[in-house]
Amino acid sequence: MNLDKNTEESRMKLRIAVIVILCIGFCCSFATVSNQASAQADKATPASKSVVMPKITVLSPLGTPAPIQLKPQAPRLNTLDGKTIYLVNTGYIGTDRLMNVMTDWFKANYPKTNVAYRVSKGGMTNVDKELWAEIGEKADAVVLGLGH
Repeated sequence: MNLDKNTEESRMKLRIAVIVILCIGFCCSFATVSNQASAQADKATPASKSVVMPKITVLSPLGTPAPIQLKPQAPRLNTLDGKTIYLVNTGYIGTDRLMNVMTDWFKANYPKTNVAYRVSKGGMTNVDKELWAEIGEKADAVVLGLGH
């Protein structure tokens, strides 16, 4: 049993030694290749002749953002009694379960509140114009499930 442990330790030490030797060899060969490349470049370009690199223009992809126009938040409802709240599922994973739990919670804690659960046909990326028209007409508040 002890012999197996010593043998395993010896093998591990040998593996580590081989890895270290390979790493050192790789680093040395990389430095040699780099030195050879720079020596060839020196031979190709005489010292008296300077290399003229073409001038390039680089543009920033960030651009300049447009000024931000702040909009105030919607006023807070004084009460939820008699109000209609739309819970909208945009199709994000798990939003259906969350909206079902929220519907049950509103029914249990605010029985005088009307809760309308809807699924957006446009998903997360497209606007469901029919749903937004309905919400604009009938809703007092909206909870929109967008994901995290």
